[in-house]
Formats: sequence, C-alpha cells, structure tokens
Amino acid sequence: MPSPTPPATIAAPAPPATSAPEPPISLSAWGLLLVLAVIWGTSFILMKKGLAVFSPLELGATRVTVAALLLLPFALRHVGQVEKSRFKWLLLSGVVGTLLPAFLFAYAETKLASGLAGVLNALTAVFTLVVGALFFGQRLTGLRVLGIGLGLAGTVVLMLLGGSGGAATPAGVGNAWYGLYIVLATVGYGVSVNVIKHYLQGIPLVAVTGLLLLFIGGPAVVFLLLGTDFLHKLATVSGAWTAFGYIALLATMSTAVAMVLFNKLIHQSTALFASSNTYLIPVVALGWGVLDGESFNLWHVLGMVIILVSVAIIHRAR
Repeated sequence: MPSPTPPATIAAPAPPATSAPEPPISLSAWGLLLVLAVIWGTSFILMKKGLAVFSPLELGATRVTVAALLLLPFALRHVGQVEKSRFKWLLLSGVVGTLLPAFLFAYAETKLASGLAGVLNALTAVFTLVVGALFFGQRLTGLRVLGIGLGLAGTVVLMLLGGSGGAATPAGVGNAWYGLYIVLATVGYGVSVNVIKHYLQGIPLVAVTGLLLLFIGGPAVVFLLLGTDFLHKLATVSGAWTAFGYIALLATMSTAVAMVLFNKLIHQSTALFASSNTYLIPVVALGWGVLDGESFNLWHVLGMVIILVSVAIIHRAR
C-alpha cells in the first residue's frame, strides 16, 4: 500500500524534536528525494494500466506476489533473527498496510482518476496521527487537530466537488465516492506505521517489508493462481503481458527498489526530510494523469493544496 507514505508499504515516523542543529542536506539526498517521488508518484498510473486487462483482485494479488518474491532474500536472511513474539505484528502490518491497500487502491482506480488517487494517498499522514492518538497514546495538540481537520476537509472538496476527473464520466461525482476505498487504505497505512514504530523497532526497514510480505505472500500466490483468471488471461487475452509488465514494474519499483532508496535517503538526511516526498508524489501522480488524458479542475487543485497543507502542519506540529 503504502503510502507510504507511499503506495509504498511503509512511511517513516517524524523524528522527535531536538535542539541540535541539523546538517545541511546534500545534493545526492535531494536527488534521491526526487527519484523516490517519481517512483511512488508513478505507481497510480501503473495501476491504471494494469487494470486495462486484469481485475482489481488480480492486480492486487499479482502486486503482492511479485513484491514478496523480490524481497524473499531479505525475509529469509532476517526471519531467524526476529523474535517469534513479533510475528503477529508483522502479520498485522502486512495485512492492513500492504495486502488490503493493494486491493483497495485497485478497486478505487476502476472509477477514480489515477492522479486523484495519488492526491488522496497523502492522507496517510493524517491517519497515522489519528491512529497514534486513538490507540498508541500520541499527544494531540491544537495544531495537530487543525491538520487532521484540514486533511478531512480537503478530502471532502475532492470527493464532493472535484469528482473523479475521469473521461468516462465528465462530472465524475458518482465515481468520486470510490475515493473512500483510498481513505480506508490510508487508515490501514496509518495502523501499519504505528505498529512498526511501536512494536518492530530495531529491525531494518527493508527487512520489515520483506518479512511482512513473507507472511502475506503465500496466500496471495495461492489466491492468484487458483482463485482468479490470471493465468488464463495471460495465455489468451491480447495485451495481458503488457499489463502484467506494468504491475510487475509497480511491485518492483514501488516496493523493493523504493525501500532501498528510502533507507539510503534517511541515512543521508533526516526522517523528516525523507517524508517530504509526500508533497511531491501528488504532483507527479497528477502529471501522469494529465499526460494520459485525465482532466482536473480548480477544485482538484484546491483539494490537493488543503490536504498537503494539513500534512505540513502535522509534520511540523509538536
């Protein structure tokens, strides 16, 4: 899922406040930030291309299967080093932060423009804070409450006024409700981030991703091969291999490659700087959508600005 906060699987929590001055950000860190924004921002158009042939269930299962196979070496390397008491948290994070969002985003993009899906993905920061406050004792300040309120207001603007922006329904109002699938997915991302922060500390981020994919990858493979028409479509449907290529690229870049680059970015800068890709991902997603013929209007821009302002407040508020 992401978000992230990506449709990538995991987002890094903001670091605690400190009085020590932060080192200057290097040019290579800025370069990594832009590369990550492009990778994660491209995820939404890749899902759209995959859905041209495959169903949301097939796309979600394929995405998880490919990602699990790619990160299997990381999982096998660390599985014996992780206490068994943590397995339940890895499973929970995998289900709500990766497995379910993979299907929810796919269902959303059957009717919702890919660019708007990318904008709504930024709600991960909002629901990470909400889940942290409700279940993990995170403190809510006035500014954080304001950030949450603005994030929800931006969502309403997009869903009630902005519509889908898709060509199938120019007004797009009915399709806009498919954004609720993404809202639910970002709630799952929020739960996953908090679980990782509180129960999986000390395990490298790439290892966490590999291990949680190890737990959910098996069921995804079985479902994909025995419960869908995936293999039949590959063998008989024109364009199926191209669509599969888009999904495989999505799983490879947004999960495996992005996690390695994200770890490297955090080491070269700070978690707060790394999380600023949240502001760039919607711009990239909207850009790909426009290039693919999706329309957007001033309400879309307004909704995006409101959501990103809310994320900025949440990141900075103490």
